[in-house]
Order: sequence, then structure tokens, then C-alpha cells
Amino acid sequence: MRAYWYDNQAGDQRLPHDSGRSVDPQYLSNLGVLYYHLSDEEDVNKLASERSYKNRDVITVSPEKMGDIYEEKVKSFFHEHLHEDEEIRYIRDGAGFFDVRSEGDEWVRIFLEKDDLIILPAGIYHRFTTDNNNYIQAMRLFKEEPKWTPLNRGPEVDVNPFRKEYLSTRSPVASQ
Repeated sequence: MRAYWYDNQAGDQRLPHDSGRSVDPQYLSNLGVLYYHLSDEEDVNKLASERSYKNRDVITVSPEKMGDIYEEKVKSFFHEHLHEDEEIRYIRDGAGFFDVRSEGDEWVRIFLEKDDLIILPAGIYHRFTTDNNNYIQAMRLFKEEPKWTPLNRGPEVDVNPFRKEYLSTRSPVASQ
């Protein structure tokens, strides 16, 4: 895992967009983002049990696996959104980027690859994209039945109870 401030330059979303300013893992933790490097799936199972994740599936995001809808799907994953439950991804192969909003509404880019596991809290604005290799395989973990319901950012979502709860639990942290 490597985290840094997104450069906001034009260009393909799958490029690194590295501003050259790194972000400390503690800063991510202050945002509610948890990171683990787990090379043994038994460790994933243990974490799943501790956090009451009951279900899981595996998704492969690639042109070979998704065919003609690949580009459309990758673009849809990149729309800024939130979920009303945690988003948990364990990277089994390939690589990709999760971008999360800082308390100052800037993007923090998190590069993940094989054996990285990330937990995004309910209510955090974020987005996802593959890297320029166009391939990632991830295990998705769920507390209940598998679902992926994005709520795209907008005035009505800004007042969503899960967004308000997320904001109320974040302690102010200084920008890096």
C-alpha cells in the first residue's frame, strides 16, 4: 500500500496521478480508513470473524473478464460516492487505486496490490479505478447479504444519516 495526495491533473484515471506528497498511514486511520497486509487467507478469515463479516465474493475487473462493459464499469466505479456500510476489499491479484476524500475535501490516492486489505468506513466519499494494467481481482466482504449500492455525491447524499455519522466521528486532523 502506498498513499499520497492526488495531483488533480488531467489524464486517464488509471495513471498514478502522484503529486509527490506522501500520506502517512496514521492520517488514513484518522479518516477511518483501515489497512492490513495479509498474505494468508486465514488472517482474512480471522479479521472477517472479528468484524462480523458473514458473506464474501470475488470480483475480477478486467477487459478479459468483463468484455465490452469494462470501460463503462471502470468509469462508473470512479464516480465519487459513499456506501451506507463499510467497504472491505482484499486484493488477491493485480492492482488498483482507491481515492478517499480528506477532511479538507482533497483526494488521497491509495495504491493497493496483492495481499493488501482496505476497510473504508460507511459514509466516506471515495472512488475506485484499476491501474493502467487494467486488472484487479478482489475479495469483497459483507456483514450481511452481498450488495454494492453507491450513493453518488450530491446535496441529498451530503445529508444522508451515514454521511452525517461519519463526519461526527472524525476528529479534526491537520492536512499534511
